Amino acid sequence: MVVQLERTLSSIGGLNAFEKLHLSWWSNLKELPSSIGQLNAFEKLHLSWWSNLKELPSSIGQLNAFEKFHLSWWSNLKELPSSIGQLNALEKLHLSWCCNLKKLPSSIGGLNALEKLHLSWCST
Repeated sequence: MVVQLERTLSSIGGLNAFEKLHLSWWSNLKELPSSIGQLNAFEKLHLSWWSNLKELPSSIGQLNAFEKFHLSWWSNLKELPSSIGQLNALEKLHLSWCCNLKKLPSSIGGLNALEKLHLSWCST
């Protein structure tokens, strides 16, 4: 199942009308593909309980329609890519229980549409 999901995720950039992705409890996946930045219509991403992922691809900053980002319980996430500040439509950023997240990039100040930022149980 994990191998099939990894193949699906690696080709995710070809899904031009893809708007939402909700994946939880994937402890075996090591990375998100950089092709995720090619999802022009992408609005919502919910990824929680991903214990082996340590970083997000910098291409995440290319998601122009991205409005909601729920990223919780990433026990190994240490930092966010600075490209996150390019998410002009981002309204909600949920980062609770990312215990190893030590700081936010300064580019986060460029999130002009941001209305809610959840950082409960983080080290930031």
